[in-house]
This record gives sequence, C-alpha cells and structure tokens, in this order.
Amino acid sequence: MDYKNILFEVQDGVGVLTFNRPKSLNALSPETLEEVNNVIERARADETIHVLVFTGAGEKAFVAGADISRFPELNPLQARAFAERGQEIFFKLEQLPTPVIACVNGFALGGGCELAMSCDFIYASEKAKFGQPEINLGIIPGFGGTQRLARLVGRAKAKELCMTGELIDAQQAKELGLAAKVFPADELLGETMKVAKSLATRSRSALRAIKQVTDRGMDCDLKTGCALEAEAFGACFAGQDAREGISAFLEKRKPDFKGSLTS
Repeated sequence: MDYKNILFEVQDGVGVLTFNRPKSLNALSPETLEEVNNVIERARADETIHVLVFTGAGEKAFVAGADISRFPELNPLQARAFAERGQEIFFKLEQLPTPVIACVNGFALGGGCELAMSCDFIYASEKAKFGQPEINLGIIPGFGGTQRLARLVGRAKAKELCMTGELIDAQQAKELGLAAKVFPADELLGETMKVAKSLATRSRSALRAIKQVTDRGMDCDLKTGCALEAEAFGACFAGQDAREGISAFLEKRKPDFKGSLTS
C-alpha cells in the first residue's frame, strides 16, 4: 500500500510509523486512520516486525487531534461512525501482540492523546503537550479519551482535564502516570529507538503475555488477575524462548531468543 499521510519503515525489527502531515499538525483524517489500520494489520502479519514506534513529522506535533476541517460535513450518524471507527482501530492497536511505544515529540491533543494512550507506554519530549480539548468545540472525546484517561490518571483528574480542556506539559504527564519518561527534544527519538531495539531482541511470546495479562488484569479483581498471570507463567514454559533464557542464565551467556508468537 502506498501511504499518503504517514511514513513507515522497518529497521532492526522495529517498525516506525511517522505521521506526515506537518502542515496540519499531523491531524487524524479518516484516510490517515485507515493507513494506521493498514500498518497495524501489517505488523500483526509480519513476523519480522517485533516492536512498533509511533511518532510525528516536524517539530510541533505528534498528532494534534482529529482533522477538524472535516467536522462540518458530519451529521450525528456520521460523527458516531467516525468515533466508532477510530475506537475500533485503537482497540486493534491496543490488542496488538507486539509492544507499541508512542514517541510524543510535540502536541498530543484530542485524537492524538487518545492514540498515545492506546500504545503500551509513552516517551515524551520536554516540548510535548497533552490534552483533551474537545470541550472547546462543544463536543467530547470520541476515540476513547474519557475512558483511557480515567484509567491512567484517575477519574477526578480525567474529568477535570476533559471538562476544562487544559493542556499539560510532559513533566506533568509523567507525574500523573500518563508518560513513562521525558527526554530532551533532540534525544527523544534516539532514546525511544534504543529501548525499541532492545525489546525487539526479547522473547516475543513473553512480551505478548505481559501485554495480555496486564491489560486483562486491569479489568478484573486482583485474585482473578493473578490467576491469569499464573496461567500465562506456566504457558511460557511450553515455548523455546523459556528454555533458551533459562539455559543462557545458568550458562552465564546472553540469550538468543528465536521463538515466534506461537512457539
């Protein structure tokens, strides 16, 4: 597929998706969403892609939100369909078995913040800004913002951010638990890629298990979550990566994980 709104390349097992609409601050148009969906499907099918990184072109924005210039065209049913399609794609991203890192280099607002929250964790530039400012348009977040934000920063803080439309900087995002780490702008991509390439050498089946157990456990009580963890822990021992990792530790050498998502 030829992409018009994004760039995509794979290096050392890491797929890097760059939103490439800098003149519109990388806003999410319906066409851009479909290109993101294509990359997600490609990453799921391609065994050579072990990690995904999302970032934005230009110095100003990761993704500054949905493409508001398209909103006047929408009637209520079309608006609902647009929200449902965005949610469907972001759920698909969240459920991808490979790790996904949001490399937030600038504005992550509205749909951009919702996209970043659908990734496994966020690394942010010191220049990054986060927020759900839809209230200023007389509407609410539509791609899962009210729900994921509340789960990440707490119900009261999420309601405050969505109701006021306040933007927060990278350090505030880190303090709230929204961003995992903050880097100087000129170091962000390099530091993100360093971690991504390291993850690409780890056991794919173990990484998938961590994602699945953590996400599923958040939606149930502690005892049920721990039962899910024990089941996944046992399942790891059926794969070749566990045998390799344990042998490498006992032999005092670096492990060479070659297992796939199914072995």
